Amino acid sequence: MKSIAVIGTRGFPGIQGGVESHSYHLYTHMEDVHVRVYRRRAYLTAQSAQTYPNIEYVDLPSTRVKGFEAVWHTLLSVLHIIFHRPDVVHIHNIGPGMFAPLIRLVGLPVVLTYHSPNYEHAKWNAFARWLLRQCERLSLRFSNRVIFVNKYQMEKCGALDKSVFIPNGIDAVTRSESTSFLDGQGIQPDNYLLAVGRLTPEKGFEYLVQAANRVSQVSQVVIAGASDHDSAYREQLERLDVNHKVVFTGFTTGEDLRQLYSHARAFVLPSVNEGFPMVLLEAMAYGLPILCSDIPGTRQVDLPAQAYFPVRDVSSLCDAIANLLNAPAGLQHYDLLQYNWQAIANQVLEQYDLAIR
Repeated sequence: MKSIAVIGTRGFPGIQGGVESHSYHLYTHMEDVHVRVYRRRAYLTAQSAQTYPNIEYVDLPSTRVKGFEAVWHTLLSVLHIIFHRPDVVHIHNIGPGMFAPLIRLVGLPVVLTYHSPNYEHAKWNAFARWLLRQCERLSLRFSNRVIFVNKYQMEKCGALDKSVFIPNGIDAVTRSESTSFLDGQGIQPDNYLLAVGRLTPEKGFEYLVQAANRVSQVSQVVIAGASDHDSAYREQLERLDVNHKVVFTGFTTGEDLRQLYSHARAFVLPSVNEGFPMVLLEAMAYGLPILCSDIPGTRQVDLPAQAYFPVRDVSSLCDAIANLLNAPAGLQHYDLLQYNWQAIANQVLEQYDLAIR
C-alpha cells in the first residue's frame, strides 16, 4: 500500500482553515493508500480525536506564534519523515514548501499543492512577504508535481510541465430544518446575510460590516469564524458595527454550520485574497444567493454577473446588497458536477504516481 506523508496543514478534523478543510475532504476520500498527517498539537480540539481507517496522525509540538508556527512544525515533521520514509510527501502551500529541497535531497518525491500566494496577505510585513516569495521559488523548483487549486495562479506562475489544475470540491449537502443553534445565538432565520471564514484581514469582513450598517434593508449579519493569533481584527470589526447588526458565532462546524447555511437569506464573500474558497462552494451547494468580491479566486465558478462587486468597494457592495434584498427570496441552482471530491482525490492519486515515477 502506498504511503503518503502530509505536511503544511494544521490538521483535521475540527481545526479551522481552508487548507484544513481541503485536507479533510481530500484524504478521507482516498482509498488503498496509507496517509500520515502531521498535525500541530496547539490547534487540536475535541473533534480532532475522530479517526479514519486509512489515516494516521502524528501530533507534534507547535506554537501559535504568527510566522513561526509553520516553519517550526514543518521542520519537526520533515525530520520525522526522513526516518520513516513514505513513498511521497504532499506539502500544502508555499511556506512549508521551503523544505522541498531538503526532502528531495534525502531521495523522497514531493507533490506540492499551491493554495494561495500568501505573500499577498496584509498580515505579513515586508520581510515575511519577501521570504514567502523565496519559498514560492523553492517550492515550484524542487517539487516533482505541482497542483494548483486556482487556474489563474497556475497561469501566473507559468504553465510548467509538472503543473496541473485540480480544484477544491464539495460533497452533497442536505438542508437542516432545525434552528436550535440560531435560536441560541439570537439569529433570525431566513433574515440574515452569512459570511464564513477565519477572522483575518484578507477575508475583507470590514467591507461587509460597513456596507451592512449603511443598508437599511439589512437587519442582521452573521460571521462564522474565529481569530488565529489575536483579537485585534475582530475588535476592529466590532468597532465598525455601529448599528449592532453583526453576530459573531466563532469557529462553527457540523450541524451548527449546516443550520447557518440552511437558513441564510444570502451568502457574502468580501475577500481581498483567495486561492479557491471552499466556503463559496459550500454556499453554492446550499443554493444560496451569492455576492462576492471580483477577484481571480472567485471567478473560477460560474456565477451570474450581478453576483460580483469590485473588491474593497463598500459603495458597490451596498448597492449589490440592496438589489439582492429587494429581489424575491429563493434558492438558486448551481452546476457543481466538476467539484466532486472522489474524482478530485483520484486525480491527486495520479499525481502521486507521476511524482514517484
